[in-house]
Amino acid sequence: MILFVTQKNVYSNFSMKGDPFMAKKSKIEKEMKIEATVAKYASVRAELKANHDYAGLQKLPRNASPVRIHHRDRLDGRPHAYMRKFGISRIKFRDLAHKGQIPGVRKASW
Repeated sequence: MILFVTQKNVYSNFSMKGDPFMAKKSKIEKEMKIEATVAKYASVRAELKANHDYAGLQKLPRNASPVRIHHRDRLDGRPHAYMRKFGISRIKFRDLAHKGQIPGVRKASW
């Protein structure tokens, strides 16, 4: 199953019942709020950084900083073993790769 991700609701189609690695819904919602806050203040942060106004940067909300975003698996929200190139965790990557659902990926044999 290949998922085409939209920016707004990445995790909405998945339930926690069948997947033991699925993140808690509250954690996923928290990450989505942080991403929204970062996007909201991105232009303000860029302007303050260009003007070297570090006091102004400190007055912004803590979650307005992009370093607060934690990468999560786009399929089940798992926060660990995240593969940037594919946007999923190693567990989902392995499942999808074995099924042949990731283009250009095949099992190594030497």
